[in-house]
Amino acid sequence: MPWQPRDLMSTKQEFVELAQQEGANRRELCRRFNITPKAGYALLKRFAVEGQAAFVERSRRPVHSPLQTPADMQSTVLAMRRKHPAWGARKICRRLLDLGHREVPATSTVTDILRRNGLIPQEASAASQPWQRFEHEHPNALWQLDFKGHFETAAGRCNPLTLLDDHSRFNLAAAACARTDSATVQSQLQAVFERYGLPARINADNGAPWGVPSASGHLSGLDIWFIRLGMRVSHSAPYHPQTNGKLERFHRSLKAEVLNGRTFDNLAHAQDALDRWRAVYNHERPHEGIAMQTPAQRYRMSPRAMPQVLPEIEYAEHDHVVTVGWNGFVKFQGHKLRLSHALHRLPVAFRPDPEHDGCYDIYFSHHCFMRLDSAAATASN
Repeated sequence: MPWQPRDLMSTKQEFVELAQQEGANRRELCRRFNITPKAGYALLKRFAVEGQAAFVERSRRPVHSPLQTPADMQSTVLAMRRKHPAWGARKICRRLLDLGHREVPATSTVTDILRRNGLIPQEASAASQPWQRFEHEHPNALWQLDFKGHFETAAGRCNPLTLLDDHSRFNLAAAACARTDSATVQSQLQAVFERYGLPARINADNGAPWGVPSASGHLSGLDIWFIRLGMRVSHSAPYHPQTNGKLERFHRSLKAEVLNGRTFDNLAHAQDALDRWRAVYNHERPHEGIAMQTPAQRYRMSPRAMPQVLPEIEYAEHDHVVTVGWNGFVKFQGHKLRLSHALHRLPVAFRPDPEHDGCYDIYFSHHCFMRLDSAAATASN
């Protein structure tokens, strides 16, 4: 199958960057991008000859003056800032280097150029603070998932669904959704999993549709889907959005660089803006949190492909397996417990604790979500 016309430039660039990662399975990559190996290898061959010029315009004009920034370089700096109004001097310098410009000015010089031309206020420099966050060691160790706060279009409400890789900051999805229900989320994530593979763990907050805020520890329909796909599932603590701190920071950038001061006719118009910005964010915009690399330079596709059918649910021989009934109720050794209505007709396991008589950990597949103390007749999350 040939390349699809929508977002052709960013899609091809993403394919090439992923194909160049060490150990990349290029035929599997072609399958996930829904193209033939012939089309994929043809693009890689062209890229080997043309380089980045295959995707973006670049200027190779040399700059020779060591004492004063030439007028054409100043114009290039100003054009980059006007194209990306939220970018600071460090991002602009790194992007110019990535585009092949030589003798790029120091970041302090770029800051002076921006300030002299009224493109950066003094208070913005004063407010700039370096920030160091914990990050997972490898791509796909953790993905952070949430909806950005909604905004109105002329045709109705838009709820941007966003998904971020913790290690690389690679944006896996930025989807303009009309609804925030589980079916909408699962439909969007299905396409993401088919292209990029599966993460080891996925984290969301406790609100709908991710969790069950009225019953912390109970499983939502999305939780069950994730677990059956072999992922570990976690939820941010209530009223602690910093648990998904990188995604919160991503939302600030999205708001500043895409949404502020703009109006959209409909969801398709908003999606077009998100798609164009996502390509810039992943492939062009240097990120201070990852040593001024772009997210695409740090990201690698997951080796765990999306299965065509959900795997069977299996338990150990010593587990006591019970099928969950209506409204999430289950009976075990004379105790009636309410688990989750999303588990209806699915098997769960009561696993005895060898160190505490009468205590059982309750599992769905590999995920422990509740504990039963039969002696005290209590169940806890």
